[in-house]
Amino acid sequence: MLIIPAENTINWKRPPWVTLGLMLACLLVFVFYQAPDSRLMATAIERYLATDLVELEAPVYETYLQRQINVQGDSGRTDELEAFQQAASENNRVWMAGMMLSDRAFHDYLQRNRSLVWAPAEQSRWQDLRPPIQDELIEKLSTNALGLIPDELNAYTLVTYQFLHGGWGHLIGNLVFLFLLGFTVEKAMGPGRYLLAYLLCGITSGLVYTGFAAGSQVPLVGASGSISGLMGMYVAIYGTRKIRFFYFLGVYFNYFRAPALAMLPVWLGKEIYDYWFAGATGIAYMAHAGGLVAGAALVLMLGKSWFQVREEFFEPEPEEQDERFTAGYAQAMNSIGRMDFDLARRQFEALWERYPERGILLEHLYQLAKLRPDLAEYRERARELMNLALSSRQTAQLVEVWQEYLSKGADNKPLDAEDHNRVLFASLRDGDLKTAEKAFERLRSADAPTLAREACRLLAEEFDKRQMTPKARHYQSLMQTTG
Repeated sequence: MLIIPAENTINWKRPPWVTLGLMLACLLVFVFYQAPDSRLMATAIERYLATDLVELEAPVYETYLQRQINVQGDSGRTDELEAFQQAASENNRVWMAGMMLSDRAFHDYLQRNRSLVWAPAEQSRWQDLRPPIQDELIEKLSTNALGLIPDELNAYTLVTYQFLHGGWGHLIGNLVFLFLLGFTVEKAMGPGRYLLAYLLCGITSGLVYTGFAAGSQVPLVGASGSISGLMGMYVAIYGTRKIRFFYFLGVYFNYFRAPALAMLPVWLGKEIYDYWFAGATGIAYMAHAGGLVAGAALVLMLGKSWFQVREEFFEPEPEEQDERFTAGYAQAMNSIGRMDFDLARRQFEALWERYPERGILLEHLYQLAKLRPDLAEYRERARELMNLALSSRQTAQLVEVWQEYLSKGADNKPLDAEDHNRVLFASLRDGDLKTAEKAFERLRSADAPTLAREACRLLAEEFDKRQMTPKARHYQSLMQTTG
């Protein structure tokens, strides 16, 4: 049974560049850097079979595997022993050679114990033939060169192993999960912090694997530990929020909703259970467990500092916002249709608070406030709509609202001098001198001498430009007497 989160959809207007870059890096490493591996291995087997090394090493290898199982308690190698014995019974020398060449620990065992398992002549022949194959070919395989080998742990392989893969199936499977999880975590954290967190999860995963496989010379490769870290980060980001999970069992699949963090112990428990009871599958279960814990810990412990989730992450996508706006707008309009103006006003206010960039909402609020011109709300909505029209350079709407308010609400709640001044300036800018003069008269009666004198000066200059001398002199004279 496989359970993966499926809460988000990708927004291709803002592609997850780091996730796509990581996927591309894994693909390029596999296609180009790891491409010579098959040739190196084929050459090693060819050189190996050209000698009598199979006959020399095979009895020792069988004994070595039996010792690993019976003395060292490594029951996971039972399948290897049976496979080797089957190949020997069928005289499948290629298979036998591949198994012995791939087992680096066996080569080290022979180096240390060749004097115990062979006579001097055989030791000398083995020493002349086998180490060159190992050093010139086997050690140059990508998994041995840059894979994470617990017995030879170093800093750089804790990073490089994350970009190596054991085959096309391994690679494609990891890339699919990297994409499904990565684009959401990258969106939540931002590209820089996401990349750092991804690599740290891979490093922690490698260290946990090393702790449980101490002394092993089997290389660990693949992005699975890092991707498990993404799973841990994913559920920690959502916390106790209920999100969707996709699951399939055999041919059956479906979705369910659950608190995100509730899945962490489920995933972790599955990895630990498989580590102890699944047998030799070649899967690094404890590396997965380490990645899960590391990813969740990064967000839960450092989520308010280094790995803080972006505030806008939980905001819906533009398409979803449009759908929500349309639904809310329709409800408010239905309330108007039912003449339930109080409910409509509350609905439009809620929409205006959530979508302050949509001026149509303010226009509806203004129209609703106009139903009660005796209340202060009408003046406030008129001023808000006038300011919005001014900021968007819609002078016609500004003047229309101003004139309408003068006729309906000015007797109850007069506008301020600044409101008339805005109309005057906008009208002068558009060359509407008639409206500008009307705004001046309102401004002059509003007892704001400083604004009135400045308005006189502007009007005098404007009429003078138009060679309307009587008008210019009129405002010049008013400028001397105003205030």
